[in-house]
Amino acid sequence: MTLATWLAFFAATLLLCFSPGPGALSSMSAGMKYGWRRGMWNCIGMQASIVVNSAIIALGLGAILMASTTAFEIMKWCGALYLVWLGIQKFVEAPVPFEEIAAKTVFKDAGLRGIFLQGFLVAQTNPKGLLFLLAVLPQFIDPSRPTLIQYVILTVTLVAVDIVAMGCYTAFASRLLALLRDPNHIRWTNRGIGSLFVLAGMGLAGFRRG
Repeated sequence: MTLATWLAFFAATLLLCFSPGPGALSSMSAGMKYGWRRGMWNCIGMQASIVVNSAIIALGLGAILMASTTAFEIMKWCGALYLVWLGIQKFVEAPVPFEEIAAKTVFKDAGLRGIFLQGFLVAQTNPKGLLFLLAVLPQFIDPSRPTLIQYVILTVTLVAVDIVAMGCYTAFASRLLALLRDPNHIRWTNRGIGSLFVLAGMGLAGFRRG
């Protein structure tokens, strides 16, 4: 892989990671609910999904999975229903002042696994992510050179950029919560994010492979 090839992939990754989508919504939701420190576990969960999907593609299983109409539909509907469920949960979530969130620490919170799992499931049940990786990753692989190290380099690049992008969304949401003092403002902000989750789920339900 040449430097020019890597730079082209880096540019594509920037556009992908910073574009608003279910991952950004999940990061903002986690930032609003848990603050930045704990909310970043949602981001770590999404990176685990990227690693899993990259491994699937590197092993040649991605094309087989996407070729199966049944597997694609199951993944799509699981993702759509999960996003709608997250939206409903966020919509009815009680407004929690920032001071109460900030008083809690990562070490006191027993729900880190759940935060991690939310990020992982949001990314893993969205077939768009796998389709993107399946379409893009192989284009930057030089078959005349060892492919494993190239997949590792591309995956590390994607994970690094996505951590920064999702970290920014998480930080933005946690900062927004710090500025909101009125419980009604927090409640309506939660409802706004919840509604976007539902819309994202509905959009995914109508998604068709090109």
